[in-house]
Amino acid sequence: MISALLVAAAVAATSTPSGARIVIASDSTAANYGSERYPQMGWGMVLKCSLDPTVEVVNLARGGRSTKTFIEEGLWDQLVARLQPGDTVLIQFGHNDADTKKMERHTDPNGAYELNLRRFVADVREAKATPVLVTPIARWMWEEGEPKDAHGPYAATIHRVATDLKVPLVDLNGDMMAALKARGTLASRGLYLFYQPYDRIARYPDGVSDDTHINEQGARLGAALVATRLAGLKLPISRHVHPASVAGQPRLGGPSCP
Repeated sequence: MISALLVAAAVAATSTPSGARIVIASDSTAANYGSERYPQMGWGMVLKCSLDPTVEVVNLARGGRSTKTFIEEGLWDQLVARLQPGDTVLIQFGHNDADTKKMERHTDPNGAYELNLRRFVADVREAKATPVLVTPIARWMWEEGEPKDAHGPYAATIHRVATDLKVPLVDLNGDMMAALKARGTLASRGLYLFYQPYDRIARYPDGVSDDTHINEQGARLGAALVATRLAGLKLPISRHVHPASVAGQPRLGGPSCP
């Protein structure tokens, strides 16, 4: 009888999915988009390409949100309500917190922004999940031949909070800037939404110059950089992470995996 139970348990263990989940709280640079928005994609759409098939990615990133508006609109409370023990929560904000044109989004990097990040960490831990802070993905900005850090004070706050609270950190801002530098100005420009009318992009018949939002190749690179960091963090989720190559990104016309 005992041996039969052991066999049944072993079968169940091998046939049951891991149940691992990654939940993303972020803005437009990580968000999901429909095919009508192509070639714009968020890195959260293709993070799955660096994960075991048993890992579920719950992408709750929303365009235009800062830590402030993510809280005010109830999006954070909705996320927390969906958390399960053992989840890994990737938290990436900063683009819209730094916005001084739409002040309803803005937060002081050493004030409300820091307080909001600390709240996020505390809430995730209370839900028995694992928070991971992610610096905002770099913008395509250059100064004297070098990528320019557009997120300086916000990235610095993330580093400080991660150190103070002993939170795992993914430095996507720094890693993306290094990737831009390695590719150079012209090649790295092709990771963002820069198109001319002659490119015949249906969504941008008149062209577009957007140094913040990423296209398919930018999303795939961002996801690979996030995965590379996750794999090295020695978290429970890390054993399910197999980073896609950061050397070159395919163009598949959508979020499918090679």
